Amino acid sequence: MVMDSWVLVLGVFVFAGVVKGVVGLGLPTISMAVLSLFMAPAQAAALLVMPSLVTNVWQAGPPGSVWTVLRRIGGMQWGIVVGTLVGAKLLGAPAGAWASASLGLALIAYGAWGLSGRSFSVTAGQDKWLGPIIGALTGMVTAATGVFVVPAVPYLGALGLGRDALIQAMGISFTVSTVALAAGLWMNDSYSLGAAGASFFMLIPALAGMYLGQLLRKSLSPALFRRCFLWSIAMLGGYLLVNACLA
Repeated sequence: MVMDSWVLVLGVFVFAGVVKGVVGLGLPTISMAVLSLFMAPAQAAALLVMPSLVTNVWQAGPPGSVWTVLRRIGGMQWGIVVGTLVGAKLLGAPAGAWASASLGLALIAYGAWGLSGRSFSVTAGQDKWLGPIIGALTGMVTAATGVFVVPAVPYLGALGLGRDALIQAMGISFTVSTVALAAGLWMNDSYSLGAAGASFFMLIPALAGMYLGQLLRKSLSPALFRRCFLWSIAMLGGYLLVNACLA
């Protein structure tokens, strides 16, 4: 990768880190969306593994409360692992126009859901069977696109968890998705030692951006920033979809 490309990649991870620092999510989403404009989706997914893993383990919070949250979302995590690995086996590594189109659709769905302001509720009884299904669907989307927020985030928001528990649940789910994505990429020979090294290097700009985002959160309205972010993601998804269809 030439120097200009590396500078651009570093800038993407700084910006994605800022977004995560302000609104609490979005690092893999925006990284995949922008990086896929100038590199193969599988290559972009390989780069985001380490930054996503470290920031999400951090977000997963104190180990003492992890088991309490896992009792509610454990079935979903098994679904994510199975869905991602099965999807990686059936679909292969994200590549070509179909992968860009799938990513575009996922980004549009994510942006539209966030902007709609709509929500639904899932009871403690329903999550026993619905959690694994949502996890498997999320895993398939992850395998195809490298993005693991749809439909996981809307589902987690429907569980009626408290604010801290919801943030922790997202951190746990994103961590599991990241590990499963790395395993799926490795199965398809898209995650080598070289890719792991480059991904590890991306930790620096991602963490720097996250720190800046946490500082910005004090002076910006997170709600306004999130709306702008969601509109940008939806429009970028539309661009990827149209571009893939015309290719």
